[in-house]
Order: sequence, then C-alpha cells, then structure tokens
Amino acid sequence: MRRSVYGEEHEAFRDSVRRFLERSAVPNVGKYLEDHAISREFWLAAGEQGLLGLEIPEAYGGVGAGDYRFNAVLGEELAKVNAALNSCWGIHAEIAAPYLVALTNDEQRKRWLPGVASGEILCAIAMTEPSGGSDLAALKTTAVRDGDSWVINGSKTFITNGYSADLVIVATRTSSEKRAHGITLFAVESTTSGFSRGRKLDKVGQEESDTAELFFDDVRVTEGEMIGDLDGGFIHMMQNLPQERLSCAVSNVAHAKQILNETLAYTKERQAFGKPIGSFQHNKFLLAQLFTQIEVIEAYVDKCVDAYTRQELTSVDAAKAKWWSSQVQSEVLDHCVQLYGGYGYMNEYRVARAWRDARVTKIWAGSNEIMRELIGRDLGL
Repeated sequence: MRRSVYGEEHEAFRDSVRRFLERSAVPNVGKYLEDHAISREFWLAAGEQGLLGLEIPEAYGGVGAGDYRFNAVLGEELAKVNAALNSCWGIHAEIAAPYLVALTNDEQRKRWLPGVASGEILCAIAMTEPSGGSDLAALKTTAVRDGDSWVINGSKTFITNGYSADLVIVATRTSSEKRAHGITLFAVESTTSGFSRGRKLDKVGQEESDTAELFFDDVRVTEGEMIGDLDGGFIHMMQNLPQERLSCAVSNVAHAKQILNETLAYTKERQAFGKPIGSFQHNKFLLAQLFTQIEVIEAYVDKCVDAYTRQELTSVDAAKAKWWSSQVQSEVLDHCVQLYGGYGYMNEYRVARAWRDARVTKIWAGSNEIMRELIGRDLGL
C-alpha cells in the first residue's frame, strides 16, 4: 500500500539522506562498533549536510524545517543503517535540540545552537538515575542555590551520547518537598569543574552508541545554564515526551522493516531439501504474517506522524505508537533470526545484531508497562 504521509519534497530529502549515509556512515559502521561510539567526523559531516539542525531556526545555524516529516524521513533512513545511529542522532537533534530552542533565551541560543547544528557541540540529556528509571518524579540529583550559583550533586546512568557529549541537559531536584513540581533543567558543559564520566557501559545491543554514567560533584552553574522555568522541569519533560516516543516508533518500524526485507531475500536464496526455504508453507505463511504486521503498524505510525505535524498528536496516541511498534519489532526480528537458522545467531550477520539492538526499545522512553498504564488511565481505569 502506498504511503501518503510524505510528499515529493520529503522523498527528495530521503534520496539525499541515503546518498549521504552511503558515503559517510555505511563504510564506517565497523569502526563505530569497534569504538563503541559514533565518530566526530560523522557528526561534523551530518552538520555540514544540515541534518542536525532540522529543529533549529536558520538564525542560529539550523535549517528550521518546521515540518516533523523531515525528521521522520531522516530517522527512518538512519535506522535502516543500524538502530544505534538513529538513537544517537535522535538524542542530539530530535530530543535535546528542541529543549534548547524552546526553553532558552536569545543569549543561550546564540551560545549553543550554532554548535549543535554544526556537530561541534554534541548533546545528551540526563534524566535516568541508578536508583530509578521511568519514575522521573523521584530523581535524586540535586541543585542547591548558593548565592548567584547553583551547585549540582548526583549521578545519572544509561545516558546515550554520554561519553562524548559536550553539553548535557540535566534534570535536577531544586525543591525537595515538591516531588514532580520541584525539578529544574540545567545545561552543563562537559568542561565544567566537577563533571565527570564513568565507563562506556557494556550493553547487550546498540554497541555503536557511547552510553555512559555521568557524575556531578559540586558542579557549579549559574542562572545562565538554567533551561526553562525554575521547578518547571517535569512539565517541560512531559511536553517533549510525545515527540521522543514518536521518534522511537518511527525508528522501530523502519529498523524492523529493513531487516525483514533482507530476511525475505535470504529465504529466496537459502536452499534446503532442494528448494528455497521461503517456499516452504510454514515459512511462506510466517513471512506473510510478518509483512502484514509491519505494514499495519507502519500505517498507524504514519498517521501519528501526520497528526504530530498538524500538532494534533496526543500523549496517549504517542504511547500507543511507542509500545506497539516496539512489540511488533521484537516479534518480527525474533522470527527473522529463526528464519536465518544458525547463521541468525552469529554476530557477523545484521539480523543477529538487529535482534539485540531492538530489545531496549521496550524499556527506554518509558517502559512498555508505563505506556500501557498511560493508555489504561485514558480509558478511565
């Protein structure tokens, strides 16, 4: 079925993104895997191509696309290369950048946004802590006022881009008695005294992304590093979560669809008992099921992309898209591994790495259990 959410300009953009990735990313994926990080050369090249500034106004060095569908196209193409590439780009350009555009003053925008758009300033966002994940209201990292400054103490974990980030948006507790309404965001530059990083975390999948622990030991910042309103951080984070979850859904579908297409080609070539394994009735029926599942969730996610572009996407619909797309992705990729047989369990095959890479999507951006809780509440339960 023809997808109707994208127009000619989006497909032309897709072609340019594909050519860029074939030139600048695909030849280096082995190095990213070995280094457990996306190289700075990639970030600078992506910045020069205008791929880091879709959310950033032209006045601050971006392209100011003003149309989320360009984000979605780019996210799809990155996810086809591998899931980690999309994750790292998404944190920088689609999650952190909107905070810096919407919640900062002109001086802050001039200080940070040109470098974010060019790739010279790599961003991360630090919400999750060792003591808790989805319960953002319970975070323990504190920012205590000291004269004209704020002093940050605490730690964060599972931070994508954390090891190489130049600027980290940090969620801190500024009013202990207010719980959710006592959280404030600060932008901490990596050169700030007292800021340090732990090891690159040894993950099950998405090894190309430099996920790290971050530590804040009497990190002193000023009002000039505060992002948004004092004690308004929780609301700011909640307002940005629908886009983050939609971004996850776009990536989930594109990633699974790419590997499923590769698996179909494999089943046409791989012989058993004198004929292609895809011709066996069980495999034929299974592939029919998997392609139908992908096209159905793709249609729903496309509808969400269209709604978000028109500023009509609800947080509940974004939760549905994030939850179900990650469920479908995991199921599809598990079957793909099975269709490859023993080769599907070998890391040298993309299907094995994709299967591992996908597992985290049921955990991050709010676990799938939390997504179902939000959907259930909306049902009046």
